[in-house]
Amino acid sequence: MAESKGALIAKSVQKHAGRAKEKLLQNLGKVDRTLDDIFEEHLQNFNRQHQQATRLQKEFNNYIRCIRAVQTASKSLMEAITEVYESSWSGHDLLYVQAQNMEMLWQDFSHKLGDQVLIPLNTYTNQFPEVRKKIEKRGRKLVDYDSQRHSFQNLQANAAKRRDDVKITRGREQLEEAKRTYEVLNSELHDELPALHDSRVLFYVHNLQTLFSAEQLFHAESSKVFAELEAITDKLATESQRGSYRSRPAANGAHVVQTPSPALNGDSPPDSPETPNTPKTSNTPSTPKTSNTPTPDAPARREHSSPPDSPAKAVNSVNSVNPVNSVNSVNANVNANEDKKVEELYDIPVGAENESVNNNDEEKRQIDKDEEKITEKKETDIVKTDEVYDIPVVSEPVLKAPNDLPPSGATLAPGALYRVRATYRYTREDSDELSFDVGDIIRVVEYDDPDEQEEGWLMGIKESTNEKGMFPANFTRPI
Repeated sequence: MAESKGALIAKSVQKHAGRAKEKLLQNLGKVDRTLDDIFEEHLQNFNRQHQQATRLQKEFNNYIRCIRAVQTASKSLMEAITEVYESSWSGHDLLYVQAQNMEMLWQDFSHKLGDQVLIPLNTYTNQFPEVRKKIEKRGRKLVDYDSQRHSFQNLQANAAKRRDDVKITRGREQLEEAKRTYEVLNSELHDELPALHDSRVLFYVHNLQTLFSAEQLFHAESSKVFAELEAITDKLATESQRGSYRSRPAANGAHVVQTPSPALNGDSPPDSPETPNTPKTSNTPSTPKTSNTPTPDAPARREHSSPPDSPAKAVNSVNSVNPVNSVNSVNANVNANEDKKVEELYDIPVGAENESVNNNDEEKRQIDKDEEKITEKKETDIVKTDEVYDIPVVSEPVLKAPNDLPPSGATLAPGALYRVRATYRYTREDSDELSFDVGDIIRVVEYDDPDEQEEGWLMGIKESTNEKGMFPANFTRPI
């Protein structure tokens, strides 16, 4: 065994030495070499093709790594966006779904590039090393063939002197064997190299089409996802402009200083109802005629800078809505606090103070006779005032005499200022607010702490449940 290994090593060393000697002689021009111009052309095409495929494989591997890095960054970004986008905002669930869709698109895109583009490219480039080995083997066999050819030529030159037919025969056999081995490899490469070079066209067409199609599909689908995300944020921006997500000021926060209107200071009302000093905004609902009337926006709650004015400064705004000069001044004083609340709530222009009523018997009889006329006039004035100022209609029982009291059915509970009926449904948004449905009766009461009174809000007790809380005044109207 040891002898066979030694013999193989010696033979291999002898071959390498013989090839090195032959190449040296060829390079020095001492001996000729076998040339094949067609093969050299095929070899140049092969080398160029191998170089281009290797570069494409390198660049695409780098591209795949970048795609996967961007995929990871996109996932982290969408997670941060869904965390920032609060659950109470509009479209939170839709945004989460679109973020998941975006992650799936990245995964599909990455897998398609790896499975359908990178793997075939690796397979394509892996065939070049095998062909390269065969080309190198063909080069060695060509050197062996040239070496045997030169050796046999030397034997033939010396045969005339020595006439050694055995060496000539042996040299001829070795030459034929070397030529046959070389020609087999050379013939195979003459077929493989052109076929390999021509195959590049169809491979690149299929590979690049797969790449471009995957890119096009990914960007088309991702653009749809981003369009949905943009629509979600646009809707959030619209609702934010409407004040849907505006934070309420804290109870101990900054106070808003309110300037009293001329009506509260006892000034005379404006000359015509068409130009009131404090016009109502379009958010103030008029009396709904059908159930399809949209619900008005609740007024923003805010803190007052000072307690409400004392009842002595309030002016009877109900009389300004229905200016009947025969109303008893005593009843006006009794209902002064109630009138002040209605005046602050509905911002009704205040007329001049009611004249004192003569309590003689003749006026009482006149009031009895004109009761129906007064009622009709009152309704007409209320309707006109409601149309001009777009305010809920304020109705009040007509008193027949100065000392008359409201009917027994309308007697208010202790502590109640007046009663209102819900014209819209309201669901409370805070623990100190009151929820009610359309038609519920609410007794309006004073705030426990006057400093807590807010513009556009009343404190009341719902008669059906005796629940107490704040509620927007423009969701109700007095009864």
